[in-house]
Amino acid sequence: MSRTRAEVDATLQAAKLRAAELLPTALSLRFGPGAPCCLLELEPALCRRLEAGRSLVIRGEKDEQAVLCSGDKTYELKVADTSNLLLCIPGCQTHEQLARQESPPDLIHAEIFGFANNYWELRRCRPKLQKLRRLLMENTYEGPNSPKEVDSNHSKYTTEDLLDVIQASEEEIMAHLQILNACEIGGYWRILEFDYEMKLLNHVTQLVDSESWSFSKVPLKICLQELGPLEPEEMIEHCLKCYGRRYIDEGEVYFELSADKICRTTAQMLLQNAVKFNLAEFQAVWQQSVPEGMVTSLDQLKGLALVDRHSRPEIIFLLKADDLPEGNQERFNALFSLREKWTEEDIAPYIQDLCGEKQTIGALLTKYSRSSVQNGVKVYNSRRPVS
Repeated sequence: MSRTRAEVDATLQAAKLRAAELLPTALSLRFGPGAPCCLLELEPALCRRLEAGRSLVIRGEKDEQAVLCSGDKTYELKVADTSNLLLCIPGCQTHEQLARQESPPDLIHAEIFGFANNYWELRRCRPKLQKLRRLLMENTYEGPNSPKEVDSNHSKYTTEDLLDVIQASEEEIMAHLQILNACEIGGYWRILEFDYEMKLLNHVTQLVDSESWSFSKVPLKICLQELGPLEPEEMIEHCLKCYGRRYIDEGEVYFELSADKICRTTAQMLLQNAVKFNLAEFQAVWQQSVPEGMVTSLDQLKGLALVDRHSRPEIIFLLKADDLPEGNQERFNALFSLREKWTEEDIAPYIQDLCGEKQTIGALLTKYSRSSVQNGVKVYNSRRPVS
């Protein structure tokens, strides 16, 4: 039953409160047939997104902690408890809104729709994209004549499939597909088998060499004409996109091939067949293996291979950042299990992707490691014992 203004004044008098010292409008509440509700605290940009009729999506499987995604960002969902009971009242107006009215009412009757003693708050987080690579690596593309392409039992994923299982926004997923050099084949996203990717790249570089083209101006049309009988044209063009920059000159499409990318992939081919490689021997073989005119450099291998300069002779071995754990602490544990002490130059390529918004590599190292000076060089080791 709703109160009258006289009953409100009587209650104030019994509580020994002066009406003149309070806001002029009283709110008379009563509980409706409501139930506990879930409240979500949003930043202004996300509120405007919802008000514009666009959606937010909660993603995560049963064994994963849920995240909330907009079109281009990912947020952790955290429960925040409050000591006060939060009441949900549809159409409730604040004092500021009432003050803008010419004659605000002295009493408003309202029904409580629901209540909660906690709410969900959002924190911007890194998208969880390692699963994306793992899923696509289950069924890599080995070419149109591969027996796997006939067998329908192998897993394949459309864009919608990936949006259902990857904890990231659509924009972040699509950007990472480009980083992985994935391509859409028959409506499904696929990663090329490394040997098949090298086969395509060799076709392209050999054609460039035979035609005496500059690597900065490789014509798409002639590439497709010459290599089309060997491999599907869409695969040739995909290879050019992976290793070059597309541009148009006088109406013709050309690609400027990246020496760094080609040298890096060639190094991966050499290193994946050896547990450890004598550094001097590797550098000689590597330089001989890349197309003529390209110059190899260890800087091209950041996040792909690690050099041990303390061994005699010096060695190099494959260590891909993509293969390391996704969590911050787990990543540092894995790195410090591999090597007790790291220089910032060596460790930076393996933790760069852990940096959140406005976070630096230095801040990560301060949080997860201890620094010391060894032979005049600053090095970092684990803050906790590593098994």
